Amino acid sequence: MRLSIIINEFKESFLRAYKQNLLPSHIKALESMVRCRQEHGPHMVACCTDHQCLERVYIPHSCGHRNCPHCQNYESQQWLESQLEKRLPCQYYLITFTLPSQLRDLAWKHQQAVYTQMFESVQALLKTFTSNDKKLGGSAGFTAILHTHSRTLDYHPHIHVIMPGASITLETRLWNKKFGKYLFCHKALATVFRAKLLQSLVENKLSVPYDCPKQWVVDCKDAGNGEKALIYLGRYLYRGVIREKDILHNQNGMITFRYRHAKSGENRTRTVKGEYFLYLLMLHVLPRRFRRARSYGFLHAGSKKLIRILQLVLRVKPWRCNNKPRPAIVCPSCGADMTILATMVSHPQILYQRTNQETLSM
Repeated sequence: MRLSIIINEFKESFLRAYKQNLLPSHIKALESMVRCRQEHGPHMVACCTDHQCLERVYIPHSCGHRNCPHCQNYESQQWLESQLEKRLPCQYYLITFTLPSQLRDLAWKHQQAVYTQMFESVQALLKTFTSNDKKLGGSAGFTAILHTHSRTLDYHPHIHVIMPGASITLETRLWNKKFGKYLFCHKALATVFRAKLLQSLVENKLSVPYDCPKQWVVDCKDAGNGEKALIYLGRYLYRGVIREKDILHNQNGMITFRYRHAKSGENRTRTVKGEYFLYLLMLHVLPRRFRRARSYGFLHAGSKKLIRILQLVLRVKPWRCNNKPRPAIVCPSCGADMTILATMVSHPQILYQRTNQETLSM
């Protein structure tokens, strides 16, 4: 089930029903995904490298939007390999900071501000806990990723953190490690996260609802060597919140999609109206240029030299990235590789049809 077909069918009713809740970024996302790899959209011209063939083909462009379910697979793999390359010999933990339901309306109306404050609160909290911990007592390093969806695609902002149970003391150059089922007490994390985020919201002149709960939810659990956790976190980083193969039916104006239940692990389905399905997708379109994934401490992008030194001292054989190039375009006639000559051009047949239509209208 192609997402572009669903957008074409329900776009007008969606705009009528949810026009008051839409931002320019939502309209742009719809327009990008509906043109993705479509014959009526822009094309690129590819030419065969075999001098005896020189076949030319027109290939529809992918939209490249970060919410499109079948774009940026290459970027997703590159990010995952980059994170795996920085792994260190210690136990990893997955920490999840969840925004309570009473604050979700505020978060939706002020996404840039609230999401930013969530990242800042998590960063300050984990750095403080690491420096004050008896076994760690040093500088922390971790990667945080913002997810805004639940498994059923409802609006559910939360931040996942993949964090090594280790720290480095820059003054003494000591490498400290911690083992066990839990890295920090989840109740203490929740209490401090609540206090820091609410204080930040008030400082930014955002009104906190009167029914804000006193107890928030933070989950902290063992993640082994971190590989499975990174794969899970990167799954929706560049490819939208749902895979096209999980969209099962489009019948009588209703869309049925599949999801995996969190507790039982079994596949379940949900059926909603077509325009509401598009609304669920638009709930998770982030503000323009907002970074969903951020690294801090000794895992920051500017600390590559420190990571290499740690891997050398700790005798770690680092993960070697494959650095695979993008898949080559194969000539349909001879099977040789093709090179791209031009991008963002119209297909000759489409251009001819447009010219005829303009001539008839005159």
